[in-house]
Amino acid sequence: MTLAVDKVKDLAFGDLILDETCLFARQSGRTVQFTRSERALLLSFVRNPNRLLTRGRLLDELVSSEADSERNVDFLVNRLRAKLGDRAKSPKYIATQYGEGYVWIAAQSTVATPAAPITGLLAIAPDAASQGNGVNAEASMLVSRLRDLIADNVGAGQQIIIVDNWRDAARDGARHVLHVSFKAERGRVACAAILREFPSKHIVKSFRLDLDSADPASLTVEVQRVSEGVVATLRQALTQASTGLGLPLEQPLEIRLRKASTLLSSSNPKWLERGQQLRMSRERDPSDADTALQWCLHLFARLVLDSPFKGMSLDDRDALEDEIEVTVLDCLPRIEGNPLLMLAAAKLLYFINRGHLDMAEDLAERAFARTGDFAAALPVLGQLRQARGKFGEAVTLFDRGIEMADIDSEFLLHLRVLKCIALLAAGDRGALEIAARFSLDTPHCPPEIGILVALTLAPGDRPLPQVLADALRLAGADGARSALSLLYFTSARQHVMESSRANVMRSLVAEVARRFGAEAIPPFVLDSTGLTATG
Repeated sequence: MTLAVDKVKDLAFGDLILDETCLFARQSGRTVQFTRSERALLLSFVRNPNRLLTRGRLLDELVSSEADSERNVDFLVNRLRAKLGDRAKSPKYIATQYGEGYVWIAAQSTVATPAAPITGLLAIAPDAASQGNGVNAEASMLVSRLRDLIADNVGAGQQIIIVDNWRDAARDGARHVLHVSFKAERGRVACAAILREFPSKHIVKSFRLDLDSADPASLTVEVQRVSEGVVATLRQALTQASTGLGLPLEQPLEIRLRKASTLLSSSNPKWLERGQQLRMSRERDPSDADTALQWCLHLFARLVLDSPFKGMSLDDRDALEDEIEVTVLDCLPRIEGNPLLMLAAAKLLYFINRGHLDMAEDLAERAFARTGDFAAALPVLGQLRQARGKFGEAVTLFDRGIEMADIDSEFLLHLRVLKCIALLAAGDRGALEIAARFSLDTPHCPPEIGILVALTLAPGDRPLPQVLADALRLAGADGARSALSLLYFTSARQHVMESSRANVMRSLVAEVARRFGAEAIPPFVLDSTGLTATG
């Protein structure tokens, strides 16, 4: 099955406007939010307009315990219709093809004022109740001064915006919202400012402003005090996002954020070099969760950066993954509130594929909610999306990270490879051919790993380039078997859908079988993918 993975941006169908990932819709002035399963259906429909989608096809898209039968697909479609204000007997959006499936019939229209998602650090929202209560001018002045003072002091590149409604701030991509309320009574203005984390809406700081209409200086004093408190809280949130994994606290925040992205890269050999140091640190303080997760990233690097044509035994691999699982699970209660460590735990739980996908998603999404467009979160979230078969969402996240990455950086290479694996798993060879136009000949990629990546992405219907054919010939049957094992463990087994695992493995399985025979294919690869020894 080939899935489209083009970004969906500002899709409009009459008065229905969808955001790029169908997380929510705006319709006639109201905001509609969708569950994961509803979002999967909606994405399938809008990407395949006027095409019959069978219940079986929609069931494949869901990959969720919420829909384990075609009957439950009908239930979810009806629930989606209800949210959209659609009716089966006179449909505007989803028409039923009785006995077969459903068709998206709404015609796409042009969005009059397309609004790109805002990735603001803070949205300031004056209380709508202040309109018409006699404090409009004072409220407007206070909010404007707050915005200017916070923007001047929070740091370059951090956007501060003003929105109409604090409850809708998440729609605009804000990481925090400052809800400012006003009430005029007996010649005084009561004012309070509540700072919340979004999208969780968790209250992190509150302020009561003592304003005296007879003393204009009171407004200046109070705005200064509140702005300083907000800036300190926002800086603390950004600092927490890059605290841990051995990052030096004395370095500027922007540098730590970039280094954090690199440290969570799967191609980072630095973790291999720190094994002895981390072992000694763990012996000194076994209860330190930060050191424990760094040790797990060392074990992870040993698994991922192992020579693909020599390989390690399955028993050795299982032992390392057992240690990662036990250690990460033990750390979970101690890393709440530290986004960087939560992302590391999510990455490790996803990789070992021991049934912790839901937990990994929860950790990554809560970490991301606290940090917004923190680049280190994007590859982790993207891998979790593609594991569920949400390839469009995964590619959108990888593309966002690619835009943020430094040129010729290790992080950029990591994201490009992840995007290619997502497109390969989706079966979208056309998009893959475009995405794979980058060089693996870089210091950031060990040569043998580069060869394995190139073999994986090579089209199965064309002869291999000579350098890849020579590498396979020199590896022999045993080396080819090791390469298949490493590819499976690092890039295939995490996908929930068998068809996705098969897409990742198909070309290399067929090439190895053709050169060395069926005995060179590890049986667990065939069992997990449904492939035969011919791919």
